Amino acid sequence: MPTYKVKYQEQVLPALMKEFGFKSVMQAPKLEKIVINQGVGAATADKKLVDIAVNELSMIAGQKAVATVSKKDISNFKLRKKMPIGARVTLRGERMYEFLDRLISVALPRIRDFQGIHAKLDGRGNYTLGITEQIIFPEIAMDKINKISGMNITFVTTATTDEEGYALLREFGMPFKNAKKK
Repeated sequence: MPTYKVKYQEQVLPALMKEFGFKSVMQAPKLEKIVINQGVGAATADKKLVDIAVNELSMIAGQKAVATVSKKDISNFKLRKKMPIGARVTLRGERMYEFLDRLISVALPRIRDFQGIHAKLDGRGNYTLGITEQIIFPEIAMDKINKISGMNITFVTTATTDEEGYALLREFGMPFKNAKKK
């Protein structure tokens, strides 16, 4: 069983129950899924870039990523409908907790001049983290990459408010800037 799943059951859940006064464990917010998304804008000119992005995301997530395609034609971007323009992977269950563990304990501390992450949630308790370089993940070999690219990591929770979602991620150990401890 992943360490963060155990941490959720033994530390995070009781802390959230106490903080928000939940009567049942089913009321407490939990992490539903983590979606890692990488847009490859230059893929309109070079199709191989999408394959590279899919391979890198698959290595980072430990699960096969899929190519995402455009929904409509946009002539200014030389984009046709159903052209591959990015890569995405959705993590649930044990893989999700293992990725969260690697992200918090290994990848985020490797960011240069790391001050913490912004605590801006989407209004429904979900959080999206933008990462500018994929090389912070130890799975990516520095000499094998040809282009530094960023990605978005979205944490989808069952929380109904930003306050609950923030508390859930804070208890997991997300390094928020000026984290408010209660």
